[in-house]
Amino acid sequence: MKLHEYQAKQVFADAGVPTPDSQLASDVDGVVTAAEEIGYPVAVKAQVQVGGRGKAGGIKLVEDDDEAREAAESILGMDLKGYHVDRVLVEEAVDFTDELYVGITMDRGEGKPVAMVSTKGGVNIEEVAEEDPDAIAREHIDPAFGMHPYQARKAVYDAGVDQSVARDVSSVLTTLYQLWDDKDGADAEINPLMVTSDDEVIAADAVMNIDEDALFRQPELAEMEEEAAGGDELEQKADEYGFDYVRLEGNTGIIGNGAGLVMTTLDLVDYYGGEPANFLDVGGGAKADRIANALDMVFSDDNVESVVFNIFGGITRGDEVAKGINEALEQFDEIPKPVVVRLAGTNWEEGMEILNEDLVTVEQTLEDAVQRAVEYAEEVSE
Repeated sequence: MKLHEYQAKQVFADAGVPTPDSQLASDVDGVVTAAEEIGYPVAVKAQVQVGGRGKAGGIKLVEDDDEAREAAESILGMDLKGYHVDRVLVEEAVDFTDELYVGITMDRGEGKPVAMVSTKGGVNIEEVAEEDPDAIAREHIDPAFGMHPYQARKAVYDAGVDQSVARDVSSVLTTLYQLWDDKDGADAEINPLMVTSDDEVIAADAVMNIDEDALFRQPELAEMEEEAAGGDELEQKADEYGFDYVRLEGNTGIIGNGAGLVMTTLDLVDYYGGEPANFLDVGGGAKADRIANALDMVFSDDNVESVVFNIFGGITRGDEVAKGINEALEQFDEIPKPVVVRLAGTNWEEGMEILNEDLVTVEQTLEDAVQRAVEYAEEVSE
């Protein structure tokens, strides 16, 4: 479960992490009122769970009522990378001199949580990790003992954080790990953690993702679940259908049965020059109606320009999948997106015979299917 920024900041603030004064608003008048109460300048920030909000026009710094009203009218109701914005956070502007990054996640390669610190905050940390991995200091943590104070200090020192704020940054990192551990977190990060001219550190952004399987142990966070999902129709639809669905930023839709199979397809889309639009695992034993629901989901994503089906039959039978694809597509007078199908495993030959090739493109290998889907997406984009 992904918390919205305003929810994550409340969790962080309750734990003692410094955060700016802020108020949530859902209409223009509410934005202006909140800004007046907080005091200008303020930032008006779209509350959608997607990166790059500032570059996409979802964050605006305003100096007075007129600018606040203009920003609210611009942001509220906008489509931000496929997400409808129905709430904004009106937040005290921070006069900063530096931007840092701190985060906690699970390093599955090491089998341990890892604390990360970087002086390159305020930008996409994934890009930093790829382009300049040495700019991120990492400290692995034994979950049996938790984060030792020296580990927090070492991560901050290794990252090159200025000594004037090193103690405070270490404290924030320690608190972040404790929250991650106590709240059954998947990821917790602050980007940026701003440093002011008075050498104070303030969490100007907040990310907190929770292990959904552990929500029964987190009743307070469970109460936030419905609100956290609000505003994203695709995620609500995924919950309704019972799918594991992750929205990405590309235009090639992906449907598979099994997380490993879907991840392989994602990698191949990237390998052949495409950009994945989603992760959608329909699970094992998928019947025709479940396949139809999966297509309904992907077709509902405006970013998707083509769809690739990668199904390996085990419990799931190829003929059932083919039947579901046909039934779903026959409902349309015109197929909204080109669909490419690759079947393998149980009853795959029967499935291939059932597929209506007037509605889909059939490929024998996964590589051919992915390349064809990428080509279709590129043709639409052109």
